[in-house]
Amino acid sequence: MNNDYKDRIDRVIKYIEENRNQRLNLDILAAVSNFSKYHFTRIFTSIVGVTPVAFVNQERLQKAVHLLVETNTPILEISNQCGFESASSFNALFKKHYNKTPSDVRNSVRKNSNFSLHLSNMQEELSPLQDYNRNRENQLLKRAWENMITIKQLPEHEVAYVRHVGSYLDTHVAWDKLGRWASQQGLTPNKHHFIGISLDDGNLVDEFACRYDACVTLPSGFERHEHKIHVDFKTLSGGMYALYPYYDTIDRFVLAYQNVFNLWLPNSEYDADDSPCLEFCMNDPAKDKEGKCKVDLYIPIKKRVVV
Repeated sequence: MNNDYKDRIDRVIKYIEENRNQRLNLDILAAVSNFSKYHFTRIFTSIVGVTPVAFVNQERLQKAVHLLVETNTPILEISNQCGFESASSFNALFKKHYNKTPSDVRNSVRKNSNFSLHLSNMQEELSPLQDYNRNRENQLLKRAWENMITIKQLPEHEVAYVRHVGSYLDTHVAWDKLGRWASQQGLTPNKHHFIGISLDDGNLVDEFACRYDACVTLPSGFERHEHKIHVDFKTLSGGMYALYPYYDTIDRFVLAYQNVFNLWLPNSEYDADDSPCLEFCMNDPAKDKEGKCKVDLYIPIKKRVVV
């Protein structure tokens, strides 16, 4: 893994450990890392193995266990010292992870001298993977990625789009609607790009609350008048992108993101820029003989600045 990525993730982890009793949110942690706020969670999760929110909760729970076992601090005060919003949220999260309430733990410690050892084992199970800082150079893997990833400059695109809210596996609803409208306007795949944009990170947003825009590029001077089929319009940012070609079933497309953010990006000389990825649809899966989708995934990037 690139040393700069390791250092930046280490910086976030140290900040969490030193400020676990404070209000922490993704904006604050992304600023500490100097990663794009838009892609911070995906990068952190791919490297550490858990989301930033889960990591913060684990740090707080481990501190709470120590205070419960080693001190007589009141449980409400422990909740406050560990940064939980309320005693009820502390109790709920604690029970979810340990299958015991804080009161159960404290009472058990007083009755059972071996309970501290038991909790120590439980904390080990709770701890996230600690091998995120391994620094390995695999030249074969590096050459494979160089053959797979292409760096490109994309222009701005004026697009019409239909928004889908729900599972990313059901985006065909938006595509059907956009396809009918595009056909009426003479916007065909051989002359215009059809682009999907997954606006939410599935690690943060419930599957059925995820937003997705099905887009088609527009010719210069296109008149945006009222249409029978409702569509909206916007401009997609241009700039430098990393192109990752994908050809497989739709349900596995999430792995394309995982591959790029987990395997390629940390070992590259780039950072993710603060704008959404673009999914250029290169075929119609319904017409593919294997039922697969062919997508050119464009990840917005910028040259990494090593501080």
